[in-house]
Formats: sequence, C-alpha cells, structure tokens
Amino acid sequence: MSGPGPAGAKLDINRAGVAELEGALSGIGRRRARGIVRKREELKGFTCLDDLLHVKGITTRILELNSQRMTCRRCPGPEGPPRASPAPLGDSEERRAPVAQVVAEEEEEEEEAPGPWEQERPWKGTPRSGADPDGSGGQGPQEPPRSTREEEEEEEEEEEEGSCCSEEGEDSSNVYLYYTLGERWIDYLQRTGDGGLLRHLRPKMKRKSENGLDGRALSPGKKLCKGSDYGRTLGPCTPSPTTTFGDLRNAKVGQARRRHIPPVAPPPELQDWLRTFQRWSGPEKLLALDELIDRCEPAQIKYMMQIIEPQFQRDFISLLPKELALYVLSFLEPRDLLRAAQTCRYWRVLAEDNLLWREKCREEGIEEPLHLRKRRLLSPGFMYSPWKFAFLRQHRIDMNWRSGELRPPKVLKGHDDHVITCLQFCGNRIVSGSDDNTLKVWSAVTGECVQTLVGHTGGVWSSQMRDSIVISGSTDRTLKVWNADSGECVHTLYGHTSTVRCMHLHGNRVVSGSRDATLRLWDIETGQCLHVLMGHVAAVRCVQYDGNKVVSGAYDYTVKVWDPESESCTHTLQGHTNRVYSLQFDGTHIVSGSLDTSIRVWDVESGNCLHTLMGHQSLTSGMELRDNILVSGNADSTVKIWDIKTGQCLQTLQGPSKHQSAVTCLQFSSKFVVTSSDDGTVKLWDLKTGEFVRNLVALESGGSGGVVWRIRASNTKLVCAVGSRNGTEETKLLVLDFDVDLK
Repeated sequence: MSGPGPAGAKLDINRAGVAELEGALSGIGRRRARGIVRKREELKGFTCLDDLLHVKGITTRILELNSQRMTCRRCPGPEGPPRASPAPLGDSEERRAPVAQVVAEEEEEEEEAPGPWEQERPWKGTPRSGADPDGSGGQGPQEPPRSTREEEEEEEEEEEEGSCCSEEGEDSSNVYLYYTLGERWIDYLQRTGDGGLLRHLRPKMKRKSENGLDGRALSPGKKLCKGSDYGRTLGPCTPSPTTTFGDLRNAKVGQARRRHIPPVAPPPELQDWLRTFQRWSGPEKLLALDELIDRCEPAQIKYMMQIIEPQFQRDFISLLPKELALYVLSFLEPRDLLRAAQTCRYWRVLAEDNLLWREKCREEGIEEPLHLRKRRLLSPGFMYSPWKFAFLRQHRIDMNWRSGELRPPKVLKGHDDHVITCLQFCGNRIVSGSDDNTLKVWSAVTGECVQTLVGHTGGVWSSQMRDSIVISGSTDRTLKVWNADSGECVHTLYGHTSTVRCMHLHGNRVVSGSRDATLRLWDIETGQCLHVLMGHVAAVRCVQYDGNKVVSGAYDYTVKVWDPESESCTHTLQGHTNRVYSLQFDGTHIVSGSLDTSIRVWDVESGNCLHTLMGHQSLTSGMELRDNILVSGNADSTVKIWDIKTGQCLQTLQGPSKHQSAVTCLQFSSKFVVTSSDDGTVKLWDLKTGEFVRNLVALESGGSGGVVWRIRASNTKLVCAVGSRNGTEETKLLVLDFDVDLK
C-alpha cells in the first residue's frame, strides 16, 4: 500500500488513487476511498476539502482528523486516471505493515494459537529484520488479485466487524488494541524495539449488545476510533482528541446521527463557521453557545433538548449492586414501587423482591396470611413475592371499605325483639348476648345460627371469647364458661353477689367486675376463683387485665390498680368528679373516661395523672387505644382522636355528616375509624385526616327509634347489632363483607 508521498507532503485529493487515499488517511477504508474517487469523477474534480462531505461515510470528524494530511489543487485540464505516486513509506505505513502481517498470518495459521505475550512471528517468507529482500519497500508479499465483488463484500464486512484503538506503552512503543466483533476477542499488539510485535490474546468475551462495541471490554483510557475500516489489512488509528458530543451520539447503538433535520442543503458558510468555533478555547466556546441560545427560537431549543437529554440519562439503579439498589427502592412508596416495576425487566425483578415488600407490609401492619405461606411452598419455582401479593390484597380490601360497592349484608335474626347487650367476633364466629338470657353463636360465612347457649337465668350483660371458648356474665350473678362448638356449659362460676357487669380475658384467666363492688380473678380451665379484689365502694363498671396488673373503674369516681397475686391495691387514681364508665390499659398508660366529660391519662407505675383530655361535652361511652393513639366516642355525638403522649386532640370527627345522636360503639384500624350511633347509622372515617368517608349502614328507622347498639369489625367484615327501643326496628345482626376474590 503506497504512502502519501515524501515526508511532510500533503495528499492531493484530486489526484490520489484508491490505494493512496486508503493508506494515507485515517478512518478511510477502501469503500470510502472508492466513494471519494467516484464523487470526484462526478463533480469533475473537487473545489475544496469540504466537498468530501458529499461522499457517503465521510463525516466532519474524519475531515478534521485528516485536514493536515490533505490538500485540494484544482487541475487545469481534465483529470486523468489516478495513479499511485512512488514514495518511501512514512512512519504511519511502517507501523501498519507488521499489524497487517499479524492479521493475515492469523488467517492462514488459525490452528496455531500463540500463547500470551508470545513473540509475534513475521510474515511467511519475510525476514524479521527491517530489510526488504524483494525490494518492495517494506510492503510485504503481494496478495493475489481478487474480484471486484469479493472486494466489495470484504469492505462491508470491514465496516461492520472491525474496530481498533491504540495507546502509548510504558516504553513509548505503540500498543494496538484489535477488537474483532465477529470472533469476540481482543488482541493487544505491542511493537518491540527490533520492529517485531508482541501479541496478548484475551479469551473470548460476550458483548452486552450485538449491534455495537462493548465499551466495558476496553481498559480505562482506550478510546475507540470512529469510522475506521480494518479487515485483512489492519492499520493503527490516530488517537482521538477530546471526546465530542458527536462521539457520544455515534456511540449510541441504533441511533441515527441526525434526527428530525429538515431536508435542506447546508449553507455554504457552515463549514467555515464550524472551523472557527473549533479553534476557540473552552471559555470562548461557552460564551458563543450562550449567545447562540439567546438567539434561538423555542422550537430550536426544544430540538436541542431532544438531542442532548437522552445522552446524559443513566439507569443508575441497574449500575448499582443489588443490595444498594434495593436499599434505594426501599424509600419509595408502594405505589411508586409498582410504577418502577413497569420500567424494565431488571427493575421489575428488583421491585418483586420479597424482603422489600415484607418491610412495606410491616409498615402497614399487614401480616402474611397462612394461605400465602402454603401457596409459596407449593410453588417454589414461581417468581412472585407473597408479601407483595398480601400488600396488594390489603390495598384492594381498603379500597372496598373506602369506595367499593356495598354488597347486600347477611341478616342474622334470633333474639326476637330483645336488646343485644354484648357482641364478640373472632375468625368466622360471631357470639351475641342478649337480655333474653341467651347467647347465640353464628357463622360469619353462612349467616346461620350454629349454637344457642342456654343456661343463664338472667340477662347476659358481658362476654369475652377466645377461639372456641366463650365466657359470659349475667344478672343472675354468675359467670359461665361455654364450648362454642358443642354449645356445652363447661363451668359455672359462683361468687359475685350482684350483676356481673364487666370482664376481661387474658390467657386462661378472666377478671370479672360486679355491681357488688368487687373483682374476682378466675381460672377458666378449672373454674376456680383464684383471687378476690375488694376496695371499691360502688359498682365496678369497667375492668382491664394484662396478665400482671388489674385496672378497674367504678361508680365511686375512682380508678384502682391492683396486684392480683397479693390482692392489694397499688394505686387509687383520683381526679374524676363523676362515674367512670370506660377504661383502656396498654401496660404503661391507663386511660379512663367519665361522666364528668373528661378523659384522663395516668402512669400505671407512679399513679400520676399525665394528661386531662378536655373537649367532649357528655359521657365518654367508648374508647379504644393503640400505641399512642386514642379514639373516644361520646354521648355528645362526636368522636375525637387523641395523642396520649402529648395530650393533644388530633382530630374531631364531626361536620355535616357527623352522627345526630349519641355514639354507642367504635373501633379503628391503621387507616379507618368505624362508629355507630343511636341515630341508626354506622359511619366510616379516615383516621389520619378525620374526614368522613361514607355511611356503611343507614337504617330506614334511623332517627325514629332504630339503633345500632354494638359493632365489631375484622379486616374484611363488619358485624352490627341493630334494633330499637320502641319496636320500629327488628333486632338482628348485619354482616357486611369487604373481602376480595383471590385470583
């Protein structure tokens, strides 16, 4: 291959042949060289170097790289056929020949794979020294002539499959990196002092993309030269100057180099303008760009953003280790996690992580249902997250409570026109107690009455339930322990001398409070009375038991803390000025509600009153405490949400949709508050905002005698005990279902 001419001489693009163009210019393969010659014949000669931009494959970048190696001298007459100028080899050609030998040799001797850093053997029949025995000027043996069709096919393969880069070695010798896409291997070729080459053959490596080079296969500092054509004859690339934005765009696989450009001829001053811009320093370029942007129209700025923004977008999640990526995703809300799962396949894998969704479930207080654990064991190869399934199921249930269509409730009738005085709901079993002296056990699934517990001789006014064990207290002054499955009375507990008005079950022990002003601790397995707590001077109205301490509230305006084992009163909490009707106890704090309209928060260890919660106008008929959140219902028709640690009222559930009569019962979860009232309605409220959500039950007789006496709710069901005091509403239980169908 001929060189460009004597050292320092420039190649005349109006006279150079294909071989000269290919050998002397960087990034010009045989195909582009032929294109230059054809365009020159078409234009009857080039008038300037910029005419090369009309040749397919010649870019501004290639033109800039070779601007110091080319010239354009206009011929006075018709241009003759190009011929190669006999000239000695330049430095570039000397470096190219050994590499060409290595590649050609590898094709001829593929069965002999050299080891790492093996001394490269010279071309067959060519001495290792720089002498040229055949006088060919160091070009090496001539290849046999090939057909034009074969050459064109090789040129296409060269442009599609070959690329190389070079860098200076530690000993100032050139190191060439030859990257073959088709074979997927990399050679390091290093020139030695005596003119030979050392080759380091790396093992085959897979690429990330089949359509372009995998930049991660290159060591840091090596930059691929754009537009280089190398096939059987391989030459060194000129190291690229500072990477431009055009390089970044060209490196994007599958992207066209220009997008959305209108089909107009480039203005004649464009190349001069670009060369002027290229000569400026960095600060001068920034200044020019600032001025240029000020003169652009919005549509042009939008076009620039469409070009620039995608180049700087990075999927940082996919670049992080999985542990860090999951840690980042853990800060997202569940709704954002579901959206992230739609981004790409890898993000979906991360967003399906079971531990990630387990934490989200724990934040929401969701426990993994048993059927999910069984399903996961039965399907070990199914890549889904059971915790995510549980979270989504709970979300759908919440949406059913909030806005789902209200299905017709199951109606459970059985107490005739008597008042339902107590209600328990556990699992799929409902137990209702009435002043008709009986308790009834219902199936929450079918709505059938499973058992009727008969044995009391007076009205039932209190009850507790655990699994299949039911304990009831009656005006007949006894407690009874029942088996809900068989309907059998297991024990009858005698000892109180008046109505058993309240009780609290913990484990196998139950504490009962009576109008005889005493409390008794019972063992429900043996039926024995273990301890009697005496000290109140009026009826005991409410009691709480945590297995260690007993707390009771009475009509004598006091709250007492008891040690049941020693049967001693450790604290008498005084402060209320009227009867105490309701209690809550979490092991640390005691909350008492009284007819004096106040609610007091006490410390169980010291007996001190921590806060007095004022705001209600009448009797606090019901309360529920979870963590530091207290919800209280009052006969003044309002419901309040408190923080017992600060004593502040967080929300008052009122407004145009508030209850129109006394609140009879309430229950709340992490999201909702459910309240019932004498006005015949059951209302749903948002716990955090205090906003009214909707009516879950609204009796037709509401306002004219219809009453909702008691409510009990689970995650998916709501049980309401309704009736009336004047016969306008039949006594019954309503069961509303908010569950979702499992697909």
